[in-house]
Amino acid sequence: MFVSNDDSNLKGNVAELKILAEIAGLGIPVMRPVTEHERYDLVIELQGRFLRLQCKSAPLYRDVICIRVESTRRGPDGFVRRAYTADEIEAIAAYCPSLDRCYLVPMRDLDHSRQVTLRISPTKNGQRACLNWAAEYELAGAIAQLGERLHGMQEVAGSSPASSTTSAPPTVGAHEYRNRFGWYMERAAAGESFLITRRGKPYARLSPPHDQLDIRPAAPELEPPEPAKVVPITAAAER
Repeated sequence: MFVSNDDSNLKGNVAELKILAEIAGLGIPVMRPVTEHERYDLVIELQGRFLRLQCKSAPLYRDVICIRVESTRRGPDGFVRRAYTADEIEAIAAYCPSLDRCYLVPMRDLDHSRQVTLRISPTKNGQRACLNWAAEYELAGAIAQLGERLHGMQEVAGSSPASSTTSAPPTVGAHEYRNRFGWYMERAAAGESFLITRRGKPYARLSPPHDQLDIRPAAPELEPPEPAKVVPITAAAER
């Protein structure tokens, strides 16, 4: 007896197996929890750290992949929905059956949303800002980018003292850089440098134009003190 394609459990199981197989094909250790009803479905080992992934089946509506970032269960008063947090998982892994492709969205890119959408083609009105491009979140490239970020964090943390070595600039994904453009510009003006990656590969470098700039407000100018009066020794003696 075949299970209906509309069965949510079947879709979830297929998505999890597809994601697991692709991660294993990349040579990355991947594990599944023994207990049930955890907030994560898979655990991968990356740069010596264990990262928790929640797997989702993501349908395609026209040119947009829709990924739910919440869990749903039936309670006594109806369905109970609960959003995932960065304390529970490190990323959402999704499988799109229509495209037969897997994607990975780090929690830092979700901004407390209950759903994230990935576009596979440009919009008809030419909009480019505030869009998530599916190509930037394909699983292999997204995992590579996540690994580079972890590696950069370990290099910075492992420097002792911090000023004794010249570490590589922190790695920033193109999506994160676009969403926090103003903040990174201010940090660059203050003297910091960043390596911007796209699909896990170096794409551009953001660095200060000259030496470190002081972006603090200038201190108010003080009036020069009055010149000191000099009294000759002879005149002082006559007094």
